[in-house]
Amino acid sequence: MAATCPANFDVDYLRQQVEIEYDRVAREPHGEFHFHRGADYAHKYLNYARADLDRVPTLASDRFAGVGNPHRIGPIHPGETVLDHACGAGMDLIIAAHRVGPTGRVIGVDMTPAMREKAAEAVRLAGVVDRADIRAGLYEQLPVEDASVDVVISNGVINLAPDKTLVFSEINRVLRPGGRSYVADVVIARELKIEARSNPDIWAACIGGALQEWELVELAAGAGLVNGRVVEHFDCFRDTSAEQKVSKDLKVQGVTFFANKPHETN
Repeated sequence: MAATCPANFDVDYLRQQVEIEYDRVAREPHGEFHFHRGADYAHKYLNYARADLDRVPTLASDRFAGVGNPHRIGPIHPGETVLDHACGAGMDLIIAAHRVGPTGRVIGVDMTPAMREKAAEAVRLAGVVDRADIRAGLYEQLPVEDASVDVVISNGVINLAPDKTLVFSEINRVLRPGGRSYVADVVIARELKIEARSNPDIWAACIGGALQEWELVELAAGAGLVNGRVVEHFDCFRDTSAEQKVSKDLKVQGVTFFANKPHETN
């Protein structure tokens, strides 16, 4: 299983490469990258509703680089608390902020300072700063209290985590009983060779740490989440340089994945 990286894997180098890449997205959103970005991509490839995108400042949507649409997995209700796990410039966070309304709360956590800066400005421009909180942190060590969140959303970042078991444990920790996890991430059709798994540069390109679909189900269950299932598939790498560099039988794509924390029982 790809839950953890191979022995002797350079985790610090991977984090450095990921931060460099997304710092560049924050500063040069229209530059050359191996993945798509922007509102048109979100609408055409990932089925985001135009009405939702129209409420997001271009400051955030231009820097959007997700691989699926977590908002299609299930509802976000007024008054709920939502955590956007590696929020980037804040597009998914802002959509969630409009759904929770003025009585709700959204928390965005990201490791990249330039992205947090853009997200903070974007929530101000979107008029939802009253309910939004942007925090520095890692997905393996979320700066969020236990059992304090109704919904965790995440879009395209679990594949970048060296220890995915810990990531899912953190999602379970912060969710309230009955809370839901709406995750979008990269999957592959077969296991990568150890040479690819051991290369931090391939991980930073969103491929080296990608899971197979059954692994998502197994990891969620191992963390204590229930009802884990893949909801939808997205051809998010179509016409990108990443698609050209991997073998066809790998079938790299985006999926959305649902799981929830069990309700408390007496």
